Amino acid sequence: MSISFNGIIEFVAVAETQGFTAAARKLNVNVSHISRKVAALEKELGVSLLARSTRTVRLTDAGQAYFSRCQELVYGLQEANETLLDKQVELSGTLKVSAAGEFAEQHIAPLLMEFAQQHPKLALEMDFNSQMVNFIDDAFDFSIRYGPMKDSNLIARKLTNRSLVAAASQAYLNTFGTPIHPNELIKHHCLMTNNSTWFFTHQDKQLQVKLDARWRSNSGRSVVSACERGLGIAYMPRSSYGDALKNGNLVPILEPFWNRDIATWIVYANRNFLPAKARLAINFLLEKFTHWQE
Repeated sequence: MSISFNGIIEFVAVAETQGFTAAARKLNVNVSHISRKVAALEKELGVSLLARSTRTVRLTDAGQAYFSRCQELVYGLQEANETLLDKQVELSGTLKVSAAGEFAEQHIAPLLMEFAQQHPKLALEMDFNSQMVNFIDDAFDFSIRYGPMKDSNLIARKLTNRSLVAAASQAYLNTFGTPIHPNELIKHHCLMTNNSTWFFTHQDKQLQVKLDARWRSNSGRSVVSACERGLGIAYMPRSSYGDALKNGNLVPILEPFWNRDIATWIVYANRNFLPAKARLAINFLLEKFTHWQE
């Protein structure tokens, strides 16, 4: 069979909007064009992709399987076009981004500044808040988050993997001892950000330890400061420690159990309605992090 993309864009639009009229509106064409293209695609494939009634349009089993593959294909083509046109597009308005932590300040913010320099008419607004945002009410274009993504209604694209590091001051370890297994942490003072459960790995198995916090803050810097002062043990991404590990203020512990594959994500509401400024900024970050190492 010869490869043809004829009708795929129209089919994906119908599947996403769940109607021929809505799909026509989205693609700015007439309904008959959508119907004709989808019918031709079904005839070419020799299978029904959509089950039609007077009121509804739904995917058949074959249509659902085909849609899941074609949707990524269409998005890939859109992104390829946008990447090619990046230097030619004159962006304007305000790009609003939510991010948090030392990683965002050290790595994301400078890259977005570079992106803004390439587009002089584009304003940039960054909100450093660790809470999940409401993309609609708060008008954020996208956010930077790390760890498991719980909201299936959001689109999450992996930016990079980072390693969690457990550390404490030498003074704390001299006083309270050095734990050699995560389960021993329940006897120690722990310094936390947002999570009361710490996730470790050992021999490809996940270890979960639920802990009480002696110090809790949504500021990574304050946790590091408390750790340097000997208040307890911290467990955060390596980049959150700043220079505290390099200059010896903090001592790494429990290294065989560190979770080294915590993903950092670019998260947004719906890629179909992302403005060009957001899509191009996301592609810019993804390209910059292609070979990034912590």
